[in-house]
Amino acid sequence: MRNGGQLLVESLVALGATKGFGVPGESYLAVLDALHDTRGRFDFINCRNEGGAAFMAAAWGKLTGAPGLCFVTRGPGVTNAAIGVHTAMQDSAPMILFVGQVATFMKGREAFQEIDYRAVFGTMAKWAVEIDDVDRIPEILARAWVTATTGRPGPVVIALPEDMLTSPAAATPLTGPARIAEPAPTPGALAEALAMLEGAARPLVLIGGCNWTEAGRRALQGFAEASDIPVVAAFRYQDRFDNFSPAYAGEAGVAMSAHVKALIREADVILAINTRFGEMTTDGYTLLDVPIPAQKLIHVHASDREIGKVYQPTLGIQAGPNAFAAALRPVRGDWADWRSGARTAWEAGFDLPPLPSPVDMGLAMAHIREVLPGDAILTNGAGNFTAWPNKFYKFGPGARLLAPQSGAMGYGLPAAIAAKVADPGRMVICFAGDGDFQMNCQELATAAQYGAQPIVLLLNNGIYGTIRAHQEREYPGRVSGTDMVNPDFVALARAYGFHAERVERTEDFPAAFARARASRSGAVLDLDISPEALTPRQTLSQIRAAALARKAQP
Repeated sequence: MRNGGQLLVESLVALGATKGFGVPGESYLAVLDALHDTRGRFDFINCRNEGGAAFMAAAWGKLTGAPGLCFVTRGPGVTNAAIGVHTAMQDSAPMILFVGQVATFMKGREAFQEIDYRAVFGTMAKWAVEIDDVDRIPEILARAWVTATTGRPGPVVIALPEDMLTSPAAATPLTGPARIAEPAPTPGALAEALAMLEGAARPLVLIGGCNWTEAGRRALQGFAEASDIPVVAAFRYQDRFDNFSPAYAGEAGVAMSAHVKALIREADVILAINTRFGEMTTDGYTLLDVPIPAQKLIHVHASDREIGKVYQPTLGIQAGPNAFAAALRPVRGDWADWRSGARTAWEAGFDLPPLPSPVDMGLAMAHIREVLPGDAILTNGAGNFTAWPNKFYKFGPGARLLAPQSGAMGYGLPAAIAAKVADPGRMVICFAGDGDFQMNCQELATAAQYGAQPIVLLLNNGIYGTIRAHQEREYPGRVSGTDMVNPDFVALARAYGFHAERVERTEDFPAAFARARASRSGAVLDLDISPEALTPRQTLSQIRAAALARKAQP
């Protein structure tokens, strides 16, 4: 008879799983043993920290649409992994975290590394569950797969007691995933939505979420272009709409452009598809009134829990993004100048003044836009440096952005590794600040072990840039806790087998980037960035001076 570990792994293979990320632990040895027999079909990617492994799983879910799988041990292992669960939830990305658990007869005694997973993850994940009966593995796993991928996608946490995994199982493995049709809009709701758009003077489409199909994206783009309506992407989902389309007008996220704020504030009808109204996308919930917006709001989402959660819509439609996009038909109105003005303002945002830095990232990004292939994958963690991949790259229909809505530092490198594991032939570029990079730089070893080495552009300015910016705005000149002394990043990367070099002049960047792209062992480019070049359009000194002037006013 199979034991619980074997039943779990065979069911995962039947569901279509091919990769799992994790750090081994004695609490789930039976699963690791079962994975010994699935090499080549379902491979375990051995990571260096559970946080990095969980980030990889979250990024896998965001990139592929299938649940990213993560395996960790109890107690310290799962608390390390919690950051990935939180990230997957805020990203609406499908993920399943499997956690070893103390034996069933020890529960409730505060046994070694014991945690109540339902209590810890009950508000962080879509579902947290523990399997005490080995024969319920197929049932609970099937439910977890559906839960992670439907409605608003997100993470599921499954605790696996050690003795349950070693128990003999009478149940048979799953034979495949459930096929669940995406909910479609009712004809009446669709007609009402289209009528509202046709009656608008300043319509706007706002999109988000990672669970778009290629057909759904094409249908939405066709609708927007034929209707001449501007499209804005929610925070860090600008890769879900072709940026080269004349309908695309920018991203509603951190450091939101003035023209995007104006678009949302001045629109009279907003068609919001597949987006949750988070703090960043709404500029701190200021662009729309809570709970009743001044704008007419059509909110389309597959999850009824998202509709009306913050803003009460004029019309709520429970439908999946792809089914809704497929049902749309073009509308007509007198808003051509509204759309063209939005597009012109977005394109003007790429014009930058020279930056006071040894490496001018504005010029570096112009070069990157010229040379990267159309299917490149860009990743980043958190920090002021994220403005460069988020605001100064144009994502075509084949490009992807893996970036955390949760603002989690350390996400970018694990996400880039997961992308290379998923698609080794694609070019993957990780943008990382020096602080961000050091959150998970040990995962370079994981990348080297599995031949999944990305290119890392390390923007090294010797400070925690985002916090310094806030510090200078609120407490100008009083620097505290934001300076860093860094290691030799080139030597560190070379120790992990990567090509690495220091770039100290803007004019040296193109050749260095060419060498990085040609490297078969990945690359880390340590870019010399001045702390003065803290943002694309305002220097650190200017931020400080403005704050001092403000505080000097009576």
